[in-house]
Amino acid sequence: MRNPARRFAASLVTTLATLALVTPAAHADLYEVTLTNVTGGQTFTPRLYVTHTAGQLFTMGKPALPEVAAVAEAGDIAPLQALIGKLGANITASKVGDGMLMPGKSETIMIDGTPGARLSLVYMLLPTNDGFSGLNAVTLPASGSMTFTAPAWDAGSEANDEKCLNIPGPLCGGAGPSPSDAGEGYIFIHSGIHGGGDASVKNHDWQNPVTMVVVTKK
Repeated sequence: MRNPARRFAASLVTTLATLALVTPAAHADLYEVTLTNVTGGQTFTPRLYVTHTAGQLFTMGKPALPEVAAVAEAGDIAPLQALIGKLGANITASKVGDGMLMPGKSETIMIDGTPGARLSLVYMLLPTNDGFSGLNAVTLPASGSMTFTAPAWDAGSEANDEKCLNIPGPLCGGAGPSPSDAGEGYIFIHSGIHGGGDASVKNHDWQNPVTMVVVTKK
């Protein structure tokens, strides 16, 4: 990843760690989170769910954290899990939705949260080079349910050549992380599949949103 992205990551981690010192977790409430893949031809990689009291995973128009780029390029949530593990009291809980989530399918997880806390989740879209979706620090409901939708974002960390050689997963079986800094360098709304490589526009293109999430306080 680019040096600016690493500097941004270091700054964000410092900010979150500082906030963690002044925002200790209160008593935890239980939340039910149901995520639905509302695309016609994109598959979601394993989903990382996090409840937290401050901060966010990414910022539109800014370089992706290396840990977020790892999710967007390879569906690899381990580096982001390791980063989250360093943030102490700022993090209430984390959960992983295992396996691939196919178009039209849903999953439900239970996760602890705190009053007024935030929910974030992130995962890769397949087949894309560095497309991802999820929620970025939405407020947990004080009671009842709330429904959120999310678009697909481009991490800007890998060129969108749409070639299976550079796309992981069961459909393409290619490499995940990009060996070069050929991307746009910042996060933006993904423009979809254009048919310039191996990915089929007919079978895999989408229109936003790509995700629907229902969050219910139990």
